[in-house]
Amino acid sequence: MNDDLKRQAAAMALTEVRPGMRLGLGTGSTAWHFVDLLGAKVAAGFDCICVPTSEVTARQAEGLGIPLSNLETLDRLDITVDGADEIDPALNLIKGAGGALLREKIVAAASDVMIVIADGSKLVDTLGKFPLPIEVNRFGLGATQRTIAEVMAAHGAQGGLKLRQTKDGAPYVTDGGHLILDAFFGRISQPEALSRDLLDIAGVVQHGLFLQMCKKAYVAMPDGVRTIQV
Repeated sequence: MNDDLKRQAAAMALTEVRPGMRLGLGTGSTAWHFVDLLGAKVAAGFDCICVPTSEVTARQAEGLGIPLSNLETLDRLDITVDGADEIDPALNLIKGAGGALLREKIVAAASDVMIVIADGSKLVDTLGKFPLPIEVNRFGLGATQRTIAEVMAAHGAQGGLKLRQTKDGAPYVTDGGHLILDAFFGRISQPEALSRDLLDIAGVVQHGLFLQMCKKAYVAMPDGVRTIQV
């Protein structure tokens, strides 16, 4: 998808922002545009304070002079703007390709409104074609993998479970020091039940199903930006 269209989606999300707001800043290629555009507004005197969802986003925001805080200081946020890897018609999401799903979910849950910006390739009828990231504790990895595989089988997963690795073959480590298992479902017919079953596993820290959290999406299509609301 053309970066210009992603930037258009980010610009639409920026119209939701008012002076003095407390904002959550997402992670990923589309969210990068939102942070970049917000930085330009801040440089022109716009007043806001933000909580980043990753160290990468924090470094970008700091470089642009965007005032940053955390959820110890700010217990509620007005808006979080973030990307997504899949978006279904009810604005349920799969997130986590960038490895920031835990902080993204914490920040989104602390926000009055979550707005997603994405390109049209992320729209799906049913979640699951994109692998579901599951953030897990390092301790007991084998036992956690086995139990997740059992849950996957019970939910009719069409693929396997893979430990995420870096380009050099080392395990990918999240900002929180955890590992990520990517679960290949093909189709997730009961996301709410799957969410509960995964979170019942002792070694699972969090997963990339964002259910009933997003209220609006700006989606960059070849012919412009489409607005989806629930």
